[in-house]
Amino acid sequence: REERRGAARGRGPAPRCHGTMASRILHRLRHALTGEGEQEGLPDCGSEAEEFPESSELEDDTEGLSTRLSGTLSFTSNYEDDEAEEEAAPDGTRRELGEALDPEQTRVASEDGEHSPPLAERQGSNMLTRQLQELWRKSRGSLVPQRLLFEVTNANVVNERSSKYVLYTIYLIRAGQFDKAPATITRRYSDFERLNRHLRRRFSSDMAGVSFPRKRLRRNFTAETIAKRSRAFEQFLSHLHSLPEVRRSAEFLEFFFLSDLRAAQRLTCTGMYCEALVAWTNAHRLQDKLGACRSGHFLLTLAGLAVCHQELDQLAEAVTYSEQALRLLEAQDSHPLLAPFLQAHIHLTWMLGKDKQQAEARLQSLQDSGLAGPQPPTLKELLIKQPLP
Repeated sequence: REERRGAARGRGPAPRCHGTMASRILHRLRHALTGEGEQEGLPDCGSEAEEFPESSELEDDTEGLSTRLSGTLSFTSNYEDDEAEEEAAPDGTRRELGEALDPEQTRVASEDGEHSPPLAERQGSNMLTRQLQELWRKSRGSLVPQRLLFEVTNANVVNERSSKYVLYTIYLIRAGQFDKAPATITRRYSDFERLNRHLRRRFSSDMAGVSFPRKRLRRNFTAETIAKRSRAFEQFLSHLHSLPEVRRSAEFLEFFFLSDLRAAQRLTCTGMYCEALVAWTNAHRLQDKLGACRSGHFLLTLAGLAVCHQELDQLAEAVTYSEQALRLLEAQDSHPLLAPFLQAHIHLTWMLGKDKQQAEARLQSLQDSGLAGPQPPTLKELLIKQPLP
């Protein structure tokens, strides 16, 4: 009957043995997975074909059988889930799964298609996956040193009455994380050249290996020249920042934020607090990214932020910056900014209805010891009079 069916299809006699063997494997596998156990004996080839009509279809797809079986019996990469499933399954089921595929049947199935990897190999792969997952979890919690990136994002040709130059916009971004508050500076070639000259004069040995783009007599404003100089300035700043002595020098730090401090102080003196706040904020970000949060410039920046926020009736923000300054001045009773910061903090906390006793006690202690007068200058007065280099 099978031969006639095959002949009617135009393929000749159907291969009976392969279809029979595949049906036996599938039959035993189904009973093993459902936990019904092996039946007594095996029916002959004809009765199996009648009981499982789909066996005739398996004749056409013998090559893909072992692939389907390997997918059914393969292990997932989650080792813990595999252990839980083995504990939940009865012992008889696992034993029948092992008996369902005897060596002769496995050999026949593997000849017709790709066989699944050995069990030991799959378990070794599971262990390797577990180790990689554990290593990834540990690496996520470890502290990685942050690197500062310097990226030229824009370059504009500026035409003035007596000069023409290119103004480069540089972003300072912390690498390895999403930096939602990058700091920016705008500099021209002469600013970079001045920084290079000052650093080579002071750090001649460290600067020996630092390259700087040369000045050109013509074709300074072509797109090609501007692009090459942009990349060269990025590499120049990155190289400087990699030198510990150079990146801590006043020349290097003031190249980034001194112009912002000057502009912010001038705007504060003229009462343009919104514009001044933008300059103070950018100077604060620059110093924070450059690691210059222990200098007098940083305390002056905090004073400017506190004053501008107070003048704009943003009292909570003003308190935040005054508290940050007081933490930095905790062991510096003789610092000229301490008494003005304490006075401003007392006034701000009183307006917000917060506790001000600790600040009042410290200010009284300074006045008793003669380190502060009975009427110290206000933070705004000291900010306006503070000279900048």
